[in-house]
Amino acid sequence: MSITVISPGLQTTLQSSPRIGQRHLGVPANGAADPLSLAMANKLVGNTWDATAMEATLLGPTLRFESDCAFAVAGAHAKITLSGKTQAPHTTIFAQAGDELAIGGSQTGARNYIAVAGGLDADRVLGATSTNLQAGFGGFHGRVLQADDVLEFTAAEAARLRTPKRFRLQMSASWAVHACASVETDLLDADSLADLFDSNWTVCRRADRMGLRLEGPTLNVDSDGRMPSAGVVPGTIQCPEDGAPYVLAADAGTVGGYPRIAQVARADRHILGQLRPGDRLRLLRREPDDAVAVLGAKIDYWKEWLPEIATILL
Repeated sequence: MSITVISPGLQTTLQSSPRIGQRHLGVPANGAADPLSLAMANKLVGNTWDATAMEATLLGPTLRFESDCAFAVAGAHAKITLSGKTQAPHTTIFAQAGDELAIGGSQTGARNYIAVAGGLDADRVLGATSTNLQAGFGGFHGRVLQADDVLEFTAAEAARLRTPKRFRLQMSASWAVHACASVETDLLDADSLADLFDSNWTVCRRADRMGLRLEGPTLNVDSDGRMPSAGVVPGTIQCPEDGAPYVLAADAGTVGGYPRIAQVARADRHILGQLRPGDRLRLLRREPDDAVAVLGAKIDYWKEWLPEIATILL
């Protein structure tokens, strides 16, 4: 069973769960930038939440199904057509051999996830099939998809499902995420600390799976630029010497030498995968105990539809 890539879109990769327990070796987490949307797409075709699927950024691919199968699309708002007929996201769709799927440009949100019943075959490296673009391993030969690539899968039966409206992520051009102070937050002066949590930041054009640079007030941080490198994780917000915060994302490295001025709460890290250039972002300051409570409430809400939600929101 196979799918042929006719046009790959802007950046389409194969993603699944993150790599856990490898950061001491210098291996980033990788995995879906928005694991919640990945899980929802997989749910609709009867897969485990972390079955390997396609992650399409800003402009989706055009694909030809060489075999009958069931698939689903979840994530950013974009036009979806199957052999010229408009299809709905968040629903199980049945394709026949020869059908062509086209995912258009994202209108709001940044990434779509295309799951196929049975999951896509991919290279498993260090415990996961997710693509590591920097080192070139995992996924489909460690790279983005290209025209004429052929993706293999073992077809599985799927029931027709539709994501309940209350569980569909709301895409927007304005976002808010909970965040806590971090190890070097005290290096910010009083005005900069206030600006960090009281400003509407704009995601600049430097935004990818490594991280997102924020535009807004210039922060003053008491650092001479010679800080020793220290551990960082997805969701860490660093402040380089130019005073523009940088939010680390799924493919971020394991260490960094800039002050760590905040940390996006675990409950909201999946949102980072849907931020696109020009979007507005507000950081809602919370104490660690409050952030834990937010996570607990989110898990309680989602577990009805996604029982594995505590694992999804790593």
